[in-house]
Amino acid sequence: MAARKKNRAGRRILVAGAGLATIGALVAAMPAGASQDDVDAAGASYSTNGKGWGRMVDVQLLSFNDLHGNLEPPAGSSGQVTRVKPDGTTEKIDAGGVEYLATHLRQARQGNRYSITAAAGDMIGASPLLSGLFHDEPTINALNKLDLDVTSVGNHEFDEGAVELARMQNGGCHPTAGCYVEGKEFRGADFPYLAANVTKEKTGKPLLDPYFIWEKDGVRIGFIGVTLEGTPNVVTAEGVKGLKFGDEVETINKYTKILERKGVKSIVALVHEGGMPASQAVNYNCDGDGDGDGEGVSGAIVDIAKNVSPQVDALVTGHTHQAYVCSIPDPAGKPRLVTSASSFGKLYTDTTLTYDRRTKDIVRTAVASANHVVTRDVPKAEDISKLIGDWKTLAAPIANRPQGYIAADINGRGSTAYEKPLGDVIADAQLAGLSPADKGGAQLALMNPGGIRADLVYKQAGAEGDGVVTYGEAFTVQPFTNMMNVVDLSGANLITALKQQVSGSNLNSVKILQVSKGLTYTLDMTKTGADRVVDGTIMLNGQPIDPAKTYRVAMNEFLAGGGDGFAALATGTNKLVGASDLDVFNAYLAANSSASAPLQVPAANRITVVQ
Repeated sequence: MAARKKNRAGRRILVAGAGLATIGALVAAMPAGASQDDVDAAGASYSTNGKGWGRMVDVQLLSFNDLHGNLEPPAGSSGQVTRVKPDGTTEKIDAGGVEYLATHLRQARQGNRYSITAAAGDMIGASPLLSGLFHDEPTINALNKLDLDVTSVGNHEFDEGAVELARMQNGGCHPTAGCYVEGKEFRGADFPYLAANVTKEKTGKPLLDPYFIWEKDGVRIGFIGVTLEGTPNVVTAEGVKGLKFGDEVETINKYTKILERKGVKSIVALVHEGGMPASQAVNYNCDGDGDGDGEGVSGAIVDIAKNVSPQVDALVTGHTHQAYVCSIPDPAGKPRLVTSASSFGKLYTDTTLTYDRRTKDIVRTAVASANHVVTRDVPKAEDISKLIGDWKTLAAPIANRPQGYIAADINGRGSTAYEKPLGDVIADAQLAGLSPADKGGAQLALMNPGGIRADLVYKQAGAEGDGVVTYGEAFTVQPFTNMMNVVDLSGANLITALKQQVSGSNLNSVKILQVSKGLTYTLDMTKTGADRVVDGTIMLNGQPIDPAKTYRVAMNEFLAGGGDGFAALATGTNKLVGASDLDVFNAYLAANSSASAPLQVPAANRITVVQ
């Protein structure tokens, strides 16, 4: 592959002074004309406990995933992790914020001559206002300062399409918004975005680099980056237009062979696909029984890990926003490390890869890894604080504008229930905005749960006052600016869509739509598949849904295109395009709340759940 325009590994070679004297003495002791192989061989007898120039070298791999442009500490439950204490009880810890993440990473690198920082996608997209308002340029700038070496793309890297993703990599000012800081052109990412399984439909060529080789002092480690094959199912059609997404396993195995032909035997896969651990605690031990069978985690990543070539030494994963460090057997039956560091910069994973200079491979039995909480009890990184402050100044006139008032926390992302209180508010907002005859005549509204990116938090984030919802906070909840659609949908297809929540592609990872007031039904989770949506219980304003009748249904353009596995919703006709989801949300807050009469927390009783 072509050399990156800014080689961060090379930069570290120049500034890393620790151990150079030892290496110099070693080389000086070699006979004249000695080759690099001779130096390597001699180095084996000059062991430095894996830290320096010996046969066995400890390489530190720091990794994280699913940052989603969360530069500031996430608010509410989005900014907390759960940890099990030694006595078996649990505690909530405030975590996250790139100012703190930078400090933690910099402290972790100290004393480690060989250190790589990698990520597993969704660095940008679905971002809070501070980043999203500026098309995520602030986040890319922050990641440059974090010394990120490499990341895979995630599905959210495609939210604004392939052309915008290329701009994130290569730089240049936004085609319509222009340059945000006068006289400063956006320089793009110093690190490579890897997209091995994303190809252009017309040419079949990779959209971006498929792999990256990190090298220092002869230590070479290859990284292959992929996103989930199902990316088109979770991104708007416009975002993936002209692109093809290949099978994760086939792609990783293909490029593993290519790297091996280049002499790279140590390989890490950055996979934007993940799993679900049996416990939500960040210090949960997936391999509690010590047999490395990976039974402590389930989901798509398990099958991927079990089928990726044994030549791959570790998998850094993401997408599910979960925390785990597990061993899952490779096709040869040998345990292999699979990690994920939650989301929003709340955790980072510190992995030690023991590299054998003679074989040029990772000694799998010597791999060790752990997740660490990005606590907020460390000093903020001053350079990151300045970056955030500069962008906040630009965003302030918009971000601080009050939109409405709430009486208490209204949980969305932070709710573990199928029906989320904030989901009810959003669906009601969409119905209210699109029910007038001239706005579409909607009779009900449906909202995808993945589109609710945060909670509405009662405690003030700045100086706006408790209970005040600012534009920035509303944007954080609804950051996609999806346009609202109202369509004609038959009752039969509406029923089918509700059954698709728990069947088809959603069978093993259910996606329960948030519904507007008046729509009720029973969800029986003791049953399987489509039968979980109980026949005869689906009602609109107390009347059974008639399969033969036509209903006007409001939803965002993502759902209207069949996103998230809801093919039945794509059958809608007579489409009317309305305002954006954020606009109708803000309008609802303004019309239905005030300082003296704040919005109350909904009862969330529209879906009756049988467990």
